[in-house]
Amino acid sequence: MTTHGDQVLVLGATGKTGRRVARRLREAGRTVRAASRSGEVRFDWYRPDTWATALEGSSAVYLVAPDDPAPVHDFVKQATASGVRRFVALSGRGIEHVGDDFGQGMVAAERAVRESGVEWTIIQPNNFDQNFDEDLWREPLRAGRLALPIGDVPEPFVDVEDVAEVAAVLLTEDGHAGRVYELSGPRGLTFEEAAETIARAAGRTIEYVELTPGEYRGELLAEGYPEAAARALGALFEVHRAGHLAGVADGVRRVLGREPAAFEDYAARAAAAGAWA
Repeated sequence: MTTHGDQVLVLGATGKTGRRVARRLREAGRTVRAASRSGEVRFDWYRPDTWATALEGSSAVYLVAPDDPAPVHDFVKQATASGVRRFVALSGRGIEHVGDDFGQGMVAAERAVRESGVEWTIIQPNNFDQNFDEDLWREPLRAGRLALPIGDVPEPFVDVEDVAEVAAVLLTEDGHAGRVYELSGPRGLTFEEAAETIARAAGRTIEYVELTPGEYRGELLAEGYPEAAARALGALFEVHRAGHLAGVADGVRRVLGREPAAFEDYAARAAAAGAWA
């Protein structure tokens, strides 16, 4: 297996996956252009005049698309014209089952890299473990109440550290072109079980409340979420309830040759860092 030593452009480099991908590439001795609106390299999806500088000297791109699909195709076209020969696109598991209210940027990214004429690989992870301590569900858990419309359908949440390690390998090693890897954790947990695991790790009481989709939408709007965001989260959970994300995927093992990290290990690590104190 051969490797590539050219520069790697990492988009979304201040986000959950991007900053970890950039770190892993640098630890492996790669030259990285860490790009975002507020990162080391200025990149704005809606300012095409920032694209050329970000792409300069890059032969591979970690592609994290915006919610709006509009600029994705043009960026990929410009990237290939500038010398990019490999894309690793972050998508989402079950994205083919989601309607127009969620994930259209990821759909556009998948289509654009497939049509790019250069090497591409797509990763489709389950919901991240880190959504519980860095994003959507951190504050509800800190408040002691996680309320969602998901029922007893399990999900094998995946550790972002595993996602980043997979992406770094795909960006720098040959043998993965034209493949789609679904990435999950080692076993499924219901959201109630996840909340219980976090409560044990944090040494505190956390209540899980099952809502109807309508109740969930109402709570989101009452908390100040925009209507579009409420629709997007509702669409995401509709895919969950249908069971499209419930099975364990083998992508981490196929790429890294090991089992993915357990949710319990993530929860212990995050609790020790004070995530839900």
